[in-house]
Amino acid sequence: MAELVDGLRLSVTTDDGLSMVAEHEGKVVGHVMFTRSLLDAPPRLVDVQVLSPVAVLPERQGRGIGSALIQRGLKVMIERSVPAVFLEGPPDYYARFGFRAGAEQGFRKPSLRIPDAAFQALRLPAHEPWMSGTLVYSETFWRHDAVGLREPDA
Repeated sequence: MAELVDGLRLSVTTDDGLSMVAEHEGKVVGHVMFTRSLLDAPPRLVDVQVLSPVAVLPERQGRGIGSALIQRGLKVMIERSVPAVFLEGPPDYYARFGFRAGAEQGFRKPSLRIPDAAFQALRLPAHEPWMSGTLVYSETFWRHDAVGLREPDA
């Protein structure tokens, strides 16, 4: 996971992507990252963001740290006119931020290994009706085999 985060961090710039931490008494207790990916829409490719990873130290979980990081990150994405944010994760958790199943919104997942319920999207105000299609993850996710689930013995 650390290699994936390091690889994704290299793609974050002041204008594209986002990496934020939460600190308590000078110690990092939480982290969230948004990185650029593409939506392969019929008219053209669209720059979108992927929310991954989100991490909070186990002893700090359940205190709203992850939620605060996600909410702040989504505000930044709105300010930057990002049309949509995608993720792989538990629907029960991410629904509180407005994420819904991607397929229900006209989006296709980038891999069959991603469970349908886990592939989620959030349309932001810059989204336009024609922006549907297949999410194309950045190369970093593929290089680190961090897309969807693998068979335990694979």
